[in-house]
Amino acid sequence: MSTPLLLSPSQLQQLLPSTDTKQVSILDSSWFMPNSPRKANEEYQEKRIPGAQFLDLDEVSSPHELGLQHMIPSERHFADACEAFGIEPTSHVILYDTHGVFSSPRALFMFRAFGHEKSSILDGGLPRWEAEGFPIEANAPARANKSVYPTPVFDKGMIRSYDQVVSNSFTDLHSDPAVELVIDARSRGRFLGTDPEPRPGLSSGHIPHSFSLPFTAFLQTRTIPNSSVQYTTFLPLPDLRNALVSHVGDHAEAVIQGKRPIITSCGSGMTAGVLWLGLKLLNVPNVALYDESWTGYASRASSKIEKAEN
Repeated sequence: MSTPLLLSPSQLQQLLPSTDTKQVSILDSSWFMPNSPRKANEEYQEKRIPGAQFLDLDEVSSPHELGLQHMIPSERHFADACEAFGIEPTSHVILYDTHGVFSSPRALFMFRAFGHEKSSILDGGLPRWEAEGFPIEANAPARANKSVYPTPVFDKGMIRSYDQVVSNSFTDLHSDPAVELVIDARSRGRFLGTDPEPRPGLSSGHIPHSFSLPFTAFLQTRTIPNSSVQYTTFLPLPDLRNALVSHVGDHAEAVIQGKRPIITSCGSGMTAGVLWLGLKLLNVPNVALYDESWTGYASRASSKIEKAEN
């Protein structure tokens, strides 16, 4: 039986009687934008789901020539991180973040890309877990017993490089069914070049022939009763499908049927994971993620930057 991509808090709670981290491992994979004052690891130290460990997506990554953060790690680096967390290849890994849904899909993408299919995210993350009355741990986190994790095989088909994205951008979708459709998870203002990028000195705009699909279009915002605290969860499947159709039009059906491959992109490869996961929830077969995303693309002087509507 396949492991679900999403878990509710009650479903996670049912797994928790297994205190053996080799069977169930919970990872706080929270991450914040560079211009945010919030610090993910500090918040983890203060409050977490019982037994959770902290996955730093900027640490479990590969160095990049442009200094980009949270690039997909090497196979051995990923395995070493799993060993430090006490994770084995048969462990069920549950990932969450403190937004609800933001960075946990990127963490899930990493686990699935290395063949760790027994992995899920907590839909709604820590805020939903707390809102539904489940316990919180605030004492010093315990360290896991180290495990053994053999070096996995990375699925190279799940990632696109700069050269692949540039080559793909030369051809209009209507002229070649093999061309991959690129969807951009950034805000529409950044996509059109009317709003600035959060990274100083980086031009906004978009890759030629790409489509704007803000990651928030796949999510719904909930408010915790009697508070101002909000969090996000994924939309129901019919609404996810409608969101895809409304942003890519006639191409949506071909994408869902696997007749048109699709690439997700964003600012730095983080919220592209939200689009990737939304598409996987719709059972889209041919989905890849542009790891460098807009920061890598726009940092190169040779890149063609569009700012007009499609």
